[in-house]
Amino acid sequence: MEIIKQTKAFTIFKKRNGRFAVRGDKKQWLNGEEKVEILLKEGLIKLSEPRPAEEAPAEEAEAATEENSEAEGE
Repeated sequence: MEIIKQTKAFTIFKKRNGRFAVRGDKKQWLNGEEKVEILLKEGLIKLSEPRPAEEAPAEEAEAATEENSEAEGE
């Protein structure tokens, strides 16, 4: 792994596959929100906007669920 940035609080590594790893000041690997926050602040990643939920599939799923519950009740 290649060291990208090293501070007192954390060290950012770049893996061979192009992804990033972040190690905290106590030599513990950071994951989840902490890792994303650091990588965003450093400009190494960008978050995409979530796609808007489509209405039609949700309605179809609800109808299928109602049909299944009626069939189980018989």
